[in-house]
Amino acid sequence: MTISQFPIPAGGIPTGDTAGRPANPVIGDVYYNGETGILEIFDGTNFIPCSAPAAAPTIAVADVGTSVAYGSAQGTVTITEGTSGGPADSFIISASTGGYTATTTGTTVTITVGNNGSYTFSGQGINNFGTSVVGPATSATLTTVPQAPTIGTATTSAVTTDVTVTWTLGNNGGKNLSSITITPYLNGTTAQTSQTAATTSSTSHSFTGLTSGSAYTFKVKTTNANGTGLESSATNSVTVPTIIVYDVMVVAGGGAGGKGGNGEPAGGGGAGGFQVFTSQATTAGATSTVTVGAAGAANGGYDAPGGQGGNSSFGSLTASVGGGGGAGGGVSQSATTGGSGGGAHGYNTLTGANGTAGQGNKGGNGVGSGGPSGGGGGGASAVGTNGAGEVGGAGGVGNSSNSSWGSATTSGQNVSGTYYFAGGGGGGNWTNGVTPNGGNGGGGSGGKFGATTTGTAGTANTGGGGGGGVNQGAAGAGGSGIILMRVSGSYTAAGTTGSPTRVESGGYTYYKWTGTGSITF
Repeated sequence: MTISQFPIPAGGIPTGDTAGRPANPVIGDVYYNGETGILEIFDGTNFIPCSAPAAAPTIAVADVGTSVAYGSAQGTVTITEGTSGGPADSFIISASTGGYTATTTGTTVTITVGNNGSYTFSGQGINNFGTSVVGPATSATLTTVPQAPTIGTATTSAVTTDVTVTWTLGNNGGKNLSSITITPYLNGTTAQTSQTAATTSSTSHSFTGLTSGSAYTFKVKTTNANGTGLESSATNSVTVPTIIVYDVMVVAGGGAGGKGGNGEPAGGGGAGGFQVFTSQATTAGATSTVTVGAAGAANGGYDAPGGQGGNSSFGSLTASVGGGGGAGGGVSQSATTGGSGGGAHGYNTLTGANGTAGQGNKGGNGVGSGGPSGGGGGGASAVGTNGAGEVGGAGGVGNSSNSSWGSATTSGQNVSGTYYFAGGGGGGNWTNGVTPNGGNGGGGSGGKFGATTTGTAGTANTGGGGGGGVNQGAAGAGGSGIILMRVSGSYTAAGTTGSPTRVESGGYTYYKWTGTGSITF
């Protein structure tokens, strides 16, 4: 600035308060403002301080937030220069804690502090005459993107290709999280398609759709309204197991019929327990033991029920109960329970034995008055028929809902193109001209008085019950059990014992055991 008024006016520099400044000053007029204690000079528009430190500024602070990394929050400071001092050449902005500052020659500046949170800020003006006092303070809450989570572990189970990933959430950066993202890295290096956790407070995620036999690590990151934070460190490496899904049909050994008494018909044997288990899962290399239930033995005397069939099992998940024996022809003999119950004898009117829920059905009742007859053994799908008059009850029908298992492996009893398993044995019959049939599914026929008094054995590898004898006729033994396992598509097990038959049919690969063995998937 050029001061054109020299020398100093007569009487010295005029003085007064702000209101008393000269009414018609010219550029260069000097005035001492006693109100502010500052020497002022007229610049053509205003009287401005000419020999004073800068005035203290006022400031406003706005959160930057967006994309600011966690640990370095930022605010945008807008500066308004004060009027009670000399012009400022620059400004310094300070935070109340942490020693954070920013300087500028303009009217805006970005100040960087530490973690997100609430801070108090103030400013000072600076010129050649000094630094102003601290201006009015203002508070602002600054935010960032979220802190990286602390990674946990990655684990798998033996029955799924899913991997469970865990973590601990960090600071949210001052704003609520909007998502949590989990990314797998193939062989620890190549990022694969990410998935999102169920909620923004989740600390674990079951990651699906990974490739069996491949190794992965996982990293987790979080997002808020400001943006996405850094990824966590990587989990341990985990190899996704190869899962084999299979179905298995388990049929226990059928129970034997009872031996006929002195002129009395015995009850038919109950079928072995029948169960189908679908969508079982295991890992490649796992081994399951296979046990096929033996046939129930035909007991020698009429004073005991027929022998119960043996239990069948496939690994630890599946077990079927052997069929119950039919009641012998003795006065007080009772049938035994099992997968399906044995039929009652025909000396007295007695009730057939119960089956096991979900595996078989009750045996039929015997009739003693009006002509004796034995009850039929229970089958997988129906109860044994009660004896009536002198006609023994038929065995309960076996299960045909899984006929494709039999047709694929030529197992089970084929009746007009439909395959049955676990039919009950027929009861002993007093009438010569009628044969009490065993139930479809390998059940043996009951004996008949005056002709073939011996009950027929159940069919091997169907779990059918044996037929009951009459008039000292021998009981029919039960049919042995069977186990069938299938896997979708073409499949070859890593190893088997027990010499199972392998058949590919109808989009499945079947393995059939008729004796004890094992399979390694």
